[in-house]
Amino acid sequence: MTDDDLDLFDSHTDRRRPAPRPAKRKKRRTSLWIGMAVVLVLIAAGGYYGYRQLADIGSYDDYTGQGESDVVIEVKKGDSTADIAAALVESEVVASTSAFVAAAETDGRVRAVQPGFYVMKTKSSGKAAVGQIVKPEAKVGNLQITPGTQLHDIKQPDGAVNPGIVAELSAASCAKLNGKSTCVPADQLWASVKKADLAKLGVPEWAVGPASRAEPERRLEGLIMPGVYDVRPGANADELWKQLVSDSATRMQALGLPDAAVDTGFTPYQVLTMASLIEREAIEQDFGKVSRVTYNRLAEDMRLQYDSTVNYVLDRPTIRTDDADRERAGPYNTYNNTGLTPTPISAPSKEAINAAVKPEQGPWLYFVRCQTDGTSCFAVSIEEHQQNVVEAQNRGAY
Repeated sequence: MTDDDLDLFDSHTDRRRPAPRPAKRKKRRTSLWIGMAVVLVLIAAGGYYGYRQLADIGSYDDYTGQGESDVVIEVKKGDSTADIAAALVESEVVASTSAFVAAAETDGRVRAVQPGFYVMKTKSSGKAAVGQIVKPEAKVGNLQITPGTQLHDIKQPDGAVNPGIVAELSAASCAKLNGKSTCVPADQLWASVKKADLAKLGVPEWAVGPASRAEPERRLEGLIMPGVYDVRPGANADELWKQLVSDSATRMQALGLPDAAVDTGFTPYQVLTMASLIEREAIEQDFGKVSRVTYNRLAEDMRLQYDSTVNYVLDRPTIRTDDADRERAGPYNTYNNTGLTPTPISAPSKEAINAAVKPEQGPWLYFVRCQTDGTSCFAVSIEEHQQNVVEAQNRGAY
């Protein structure tokens, strides 16, 4: 055995070391920096978006300035500030509900805004719109009808004129829109009354027949209830009547007509007519007794002989007539005709309607205004009545 035999490795075998691995550390660092940059960009973008979202909280669209053209908007019963704002947006008065609501929060007068129609300016700032709607002159179309008012004007002895429903409706129709008047003249309203289809106007079905048989200009007499109405300026004559008559029909229904007439022996229209006579003949405390006199005289087929019916066609106050007046021929003269008048003669109040439905119990056939405060004295016999007349004249009440 030689020394070579003892050699554990072949002298010709290559003694190689493993090959070095590729350097990846630099690549890892580059990827890390890129990833971190992406994350930072995303964080920045998210932060900006969040900032914009937070910045938008409390912001809203709003016009600038005092507005441009006139427009009529309606505030309805029960409307909240937000409801009013929505109506303003719909009419292009404000750019957003928030613009008006935010401005309204600093002006408590908005909470006092009443139902009705208001003249506003389109494209107003929220603050400007609030300033407009709280001004008293902004509210338009207000119509107030007092009990006893008739369609025609009433001429007082001193020459003063109490406007009738037609004149009052004409006045209520007036507003200035962009420099132009919206007034509907009384003659246009009269023309509409004479030709209109009563059913289409909203006259209750139970009143259409008898009202249609009346003289054309008296067809709506008594069908407009007393109270406060809101009419839209800019509407034409037919539209004004339709709104007024329809609203009034709703009020009559609320008072119980036509059902309240069922046990009276009279039609609903006759009850309405009777109520209008009661309204014009007495003060409220005597309504029930005057109603009973009316029932009793009609039951006896006696002429009512109410001065109010004679003066109705003369457009005069109701308290006195003379012989010439009472001798005038005509369907409304209850000195010459038996029964009720062809139509009501005025707008009867709720109290007068209630009295016509439920008269006080009593045998009275006569009455006369015997006190200067309007109180009437009632009698069963003609002799008693004549004595009441003398005493009333002595007091200056008749």
